[in-house]
Amino acid sequence: MHPVIRDVALLLPILLPVPAAAGEEPVAPAPAKAEPRDLAALLEPIRAKHDLPALAAALLRGGEIEALGAAGVRERGKPEKATAEDLWHLGSCTKAMTATLCGLLVEEGKLDFGTELLPALGEGAAKADPGWKGCTLGMLLRNRGGASPEVPPPLWAAAWNHRGTDREARRDLVAGFLALPPKSKPGTAYAYSNMNFVLAGAVAEEAAGKGWQDLMRERLFRPLGMERAGFGAPGTAAKVDQPRGHRADGTPVPPGPGSDNPAAIGPAGTVHASLRDWARFVSLHLRGARGEGGLLKQETFRTLQVPPADGRERYAMGWMETERPWAGGRVLTHAGSNTMWYCVAWLAPERDFAVLVCTNQGGEVAAKGCDDAAAALVTAAAAGR
Repeated sequence: MHPVIRDVALLLPILLPVPAAAGEEPVAPAPAKAEPRDLAALLEPIRAKHDLPALAAALLRGGEIEALGAAGVRERGKPEKATAEDLWHLGSCTKAMTATLCGLLVEEGKLDFGTELLPALGEGAAKADPGWKGCTLGMLLRNRGGASPEVPPPLWAAAWNHRGTDREARRDLVAGFLALPPKSKPGTAYAYSNMNFVLAGAVAEEAAGKGWQDLMRERLFRPLGMERAGFGAPGTAAKVDQPRGHRADGTPVPPGPGSDNPAAIGPAGTVHASLRDWARFVSLHLRGARGEGGLLKQETFRTLQVPPADGRERYAMGWMETERPWAGGRVLTHAGSNTMWYCVAWLAPERDFAVLVCTNQGGEVAAKGCDDAAAALVTAAAAGR
């Protein structure tokens, strides 16, 4: 007998309903969950129109994946097909995860959103410019920490060439960056910067006494069941076992040196995940935005998802807030790219659905392709399809 058939046969007595005892009502078996609808047919013409190597997407509704699929290939010019179960680099969509990690540490009493950067880093900030005084964790996570979007070339080169752990590389990068004055007085101006989140990640590491990657696995990935989430470009260089990133001109980049940003900036954008695992994280925030809770208190969700009340910009903590008619009002969104991948998430709390889209190429064309796919999914969701 084929091994798989034999295993199923052995399980049959367990899977069959147990006869009810005399006088008892029989217990109906729980209905099986329907498999998500395949999105490949919807995605393929969009992928072809924009000449992307692959395009993958998921539609969530009511906390479950309603539709899921992928079209195209893992590497341009190679035969291996991309699948709905593949891993995708999430770029700056990592930022909401780092903010959520910080929220968990706040609830554990290890941090506060008002925790000041320099005291939190201790010796790591011994040579910091005095202009950073007063910068808080909350400011960093809202991109109001004062960090410049640009990392000086010598610091960037040192991060690339670092041979220690990612935490050690981050400490060196943070120490060098803080020795320079901030771009603006902390708390006074919005400036989207990876370094705001690198600094926030360093604060989390000092508070918990562990590296950011370990904290993400222990506090976020495992509790949410994100079993395949990891860091850096997915797959191996020896074989095309996962999608490979592609530069904007379509050139593939195998996993290894140069396939992602330096590990030191991990808290700003180095997570990879399957669509199912990313959906688990997005579902958490969709439920939180609906007041349904889960993993975090409602007050913490509000802090993470609602921008400052001054209205100068609408960046919360790893989420942009805006409105769309198709969403019935408020939406949360964020995109991510390390220049070799692109992804975007749209959450519609009022209508209780979200769309996730990924491609294994960077650049403007990739962004447009993902936007078109997201629009097609939104149309399908709004129509109940």
